[in-house]
Amino acid sequence: MIDFNFENNNQLLPGSILVAEPFLLDDYFSRAVVFLCDHNADGSFGFVLNKYVDTKLSDFVDDFPDIQTQISIGGPVDMSNLFYIHSLGEEIEGSSPTANGLFIGGSFEDVKSVLREDATKSKNIRFFIGYSGWDKEQLNDEMKEKSWIVLNNIPENQVLDTTIEDIWTELLEKQGKKFKVMTKFPKNPSDN
Repeated sequence: MIDFNFENNNQLLPGSILVAEPFLLDDYFSRAVVFLCDHNADGSFGFVLNKYVDTKLSDFVDDFPDIQTQISIGGPVDMSNLFYIHSLGEEIEGSSPTANGLFIGGSFEDVKSVLREDATKSKNIRFFIGYSGWDKEQLNDEMKEKSWIVLNNIPENQVLDTTIEDIWTELLEKQGKKFKVMTKFPKNPSDN
């Protein structure tokens, strides 16, 4: 269960959470929840938080510690690469701050080393195949179409948590009665 305060003010910022509106029909973004890593005049990028692959990281990355974590499908861009966000900061050389106390990337060898030394730190890192990207003004146009609900001030531990069963429903239900009813609709309205 999600238990945090958030602001719904539609202001796009690095660290915002984008919650797909209930009737967005898109292969990757239907009922998606996206952590926005960056949003500026040149474009935006982030990672889908609630779509997973059914495999372990150690199954396709040589010499990776056998940790308990889910790998997310971060989006349709560059799906041949592995990306990660974390709260390990300077422990991962070359990582870049994004928002909400989180960092992106950095030395993959450092990641492996940190997790070998202390497997409990796996709760401080989240892995993605691919990412979500928007060209200049594309995300702003989607906002005008009301494709996304924007939430801000989401704590880092909620962004890194891969155990929340249905974050999309939980976040929408917190938006009020109208959205709570919409979470009960089938994904395809013609199935109703």
